[in-house]
Amino acid sequence: MGNRALGSVERIVNATRYSLSGLIDAWRTQAPLRYECLVLAIIAPLAWNLGTTKVERALLIGSWLLVIVIELVNSAIETVVDRIGSERHDLSGRAKDLGSAAVFCSIILAATIWLILCLG
Repeated sequence: MGNRALGSVERIVNATRYSLSGLIDAWRTQAPLRYECLVLAIIAPLAWNLGTTKVERALLIGSWLLVIVIELVNSAIETVVDRIGSERHDLSGRAKDLGSAAVFCSIILAATIWLILCLG
């Protein structure tokens, strides 16, 4: 039992290290992610003051965190497509466009949540 528990801890440590490595690489290479993190740094304190309940605060901050999550997924899609090859291909373009559309939709969602909670 102890050996199995140690293996689980090791997997958690490794997974954490891989995740942090991905975040560091994304920060270094993805300008949109840096901009979205800057927006988060601005809106998080604002959301804390504007939200009147814990749920409102969670929605205001979480909606923008979702933008960052989707940006990371979009960056992963773009990286894989670029790894496959540099020649133009309709499916590669479609994959990148769909990832970008996901980021756009997450921004629209965050803006909608902010508008509803701040104006409603």
